[in-house]
Amino acid sequence: MMSGPQLLSPQQQVPRSLWSLLCMTTLLLSSIQLTIATSSSDNDNNNGNKKDLSAGKLRQLAETALMERKFTDAESYYRQAISVEPTNSANHYKLYNLHKRMRSYGDALGDITTACELLEKSEDNDGKNKNKTMEYKRIKAKLLVNLGRCEDAVSEYKSLNEVNEDATNCAHVTNAALSAYQQSDWSSAIKHFGNVLTNYATLGDTPDLLYMKSQAEYNVGDYYGTISDTGKILKSYPQHLEAYQLRGEAYFRLNEMDMAQKHFREGLKLDPEHGGCKEGHRLLKKVTKNDKRGDAAFEKGEYKDAIGLWWGAMNVDIEHLAFVRPTLLKVVRAHLALKEYAKAEEECMKHVNNQESVEGLHLLGEVQSSAEKYQESLRSYQRALEIAPDDQKQHCKRKVEEAQVALKQSKEKNYYKILSVPRNAQLKEIKKSYRELALQWHPDKNTDNKEKAEQMFQDISEAYEVLSDKELREKYDRGEPVFENQGGGQQGQRHHMNPNQFFHQNFHQGGGQRQHHFRYG
Repeated sequence: MMSGPQLLSPQQQVPRSLWSLLCMTTLLLSSIQLTIATSSSDNDNNNGNKKDLSAGKLRQLAETALMERKFTDAESYYRQAISVEPTNSANHYKLYNLHKRMRSYGDALGDITTACELLEKSEDNDGKNKNKTMEYKRIKAKLLVNLGRCEDAVSEYKSLNEVNEDATNCAHVTNAALSAYQQSDWSSAIKHFGNVLTNYATLGDTPDLLYMKSQAEYNVGDYYGTISDTGKILKSYPQHLEAYQLRGEAYFRLNEMDMAQKHFREGLKLDPEHGGCKEGHRLLKKVTKNDKRGDAAFEKGEYKDAIGLWWGAMNVDIEHLAFVRPTLLKVVRAHLALKEYAKAEEECMKHVNNQESVEGLHLLGEVQSSAEKYQESLRSYQRALEIAPDDQKQHCKRKVEEAQVALKQSKEKNYYKILSVPRNAQLKEIKKSYRELALQWHPDKNTDNKEKAEQMFQDISEAYEVLSDKELREKYDRGEPVFENQGGGQQGQRHHMNPNQFFHQNFHQGGGQRQHHFRYG
């Protein structure tokens, strides 16, 4: 009888080595599944345990987190402890200490206040905790002083039947500061607010006091003080709209327009309808728009338009001296470019009479020199040297020496005067003036006054020869002889050159254009 097919054992079906590998893999997978299941179970248990932790355990976890400087975790544990024991003042007191360490002084004040209230209720119920209540109230009162809330601190001490010298003095100085502020006695207000903030409200979380001090500083023109104090406010309270406005206005007064614009815009981001920031931004745009258009017109040589635009910018607020004073000097330069020397001197005197500056006096000296008032020009440069800071002395000394040379040359042969150009004229301007004057005084065009024309033509050519040559011009400006064998000044000296030939050389034009032919002599 035939037997049925025999079944092979797994060992017979699979090679031994492969079978061992399969067994190990199966065991490993089982182990991983068991670990995952265990871990999941542990997590569920831990979550349940955290929910069931006692207030004491939560405080212990908070203390551990605090030692590791994990302040957010510590805060979370303390708040959980409060939810478990909401009437336990110790939880609020510990949270007070944490918030104080985190410099969250407003939160700290709330915590210690709650702790005091809970202790007072407990004391009413069982008459216990009286000493701890008094301890917490003293802590609260001291914090109130440090926050500049000195009247509240005095009241807190009164509830303890105590008088604290710091709280009393702080309240007195704070009241003096507020009284001066209300009476617009800005200097006194600054003094008293400074006393409070330096000696009592030392924690820095005093936005109201700082803001009032900033306003007082602004009103006395201490714009840097305003910027400093409003900066402290914005560091702690970055959404303080009034601080953005006041800081923007202070930067505006200092003519730091980019920073002013930045602060007005930051305020408008927080509140697009904020009236103060909107108005500040509007005025700033009006000033800067005209100013930039004036600069552009000046660069194009449209000097009268530039003057009008700059005056339009200044008239937005003529008392805004940080902007008006430098802009007025730009107006002077435009009048100087137009050769309106009397008007240029008049406007420059406004700047100097308001407050002397090296820049203003130098420009005044330049205007006076251009108007051939060489003695007055020298005095202006000398005055600039007198008031100049040490780092500008050398520059001012050179200017005085140049003015002395100009005064000396004005009594001899003045090449700048001959060509009717200022001493700081560019080569292009010198060449243009030479061409016009040479054509005007060429002897062939002045036959009725030939002798004078020849003299003028000679002087014009000589002046151009010197002023168009960089090396010769520098010598001339220093008061040195510009030609060989020349001494004792320029008067009566002649350079050996043919003015007619010099004229034709400088008037020769290429490209097939018309050439000028004149006869001389």
